[in-house]
Amino acid sequence: MPELPQLLLFIAAGWLLNLTPGPDVLCIVNHALRGGVRPGVAAALGIVSGCFVHVVAAAVGVSALLATSATAFTVLKWVGAAYLVFMGVRLLRSRPSPLAVAPALAVPSLWRVYQRGFLTNVLNPKVALFFLAFVPQFIPPDAPHKAWTFLVLGLIFNLNSLPINLGYAWLAAWAARRLDAVQKAMHWLDRAAGLMFLGFGLRLAMTDHPAS
Repeated sequence: MPELPQLLLFIAAGWLLNLTPGPDVLCIVNHALRGGVRPGVAAALGIVSGCFVHVVAAAVGVSALLATSATAFTVLKWVGAAYLVFMGVRLLRSRPSPLAVAPALAVPSLWRVYQRGFLTNVLNPKVALFFLAFVPQFIPPDAPHKAWTFLVLGLIFNLNSLPINLGYAWLAAWAARRLDAVQKAMHWLDRAAGLMFLGFGLRLAMTDHPAS
């Protein structure tokens, strides 16, 4: 496991990243605005469940990659760094987008909402790319079992995301008539997360292969 300062940084970064609006947050907010807290919670649970699929798949891939050539490591390093920098720039350049309460339509069953949240994450390749670019930066180069370390960090990341996702469900149900204030808060979260993405992207670009 990473040392305590690195672990605390990982947890703090995970919280900030989960606070940043994205497809997951929009899925939760949409169901909560339409049907209240319970559909929002069901969507949040589905999204967190979908994250575990990516964590397991990425752990297997990362453990194999770190055991292969420096060339393979370098390719993943630069792809991950480019992705993080791209995300950071896009978030910094983002502009507030208008939010609107969903029309009063029939609310699907909670199980159906859970499935939608699950598929929102499982079928999004950007989630897999994020885990491949972000989590390995916190794995010590001399870790004897990198795959297990990745799984533990992924578990921590997902468990930390749960209260935030549930909070979004509650906030959306509560703030259905206060969307302007929520929109401004999300915009500033975009900027903070954008700076952090840039920092992690630059840090990843300067990372050497563990064998060196």
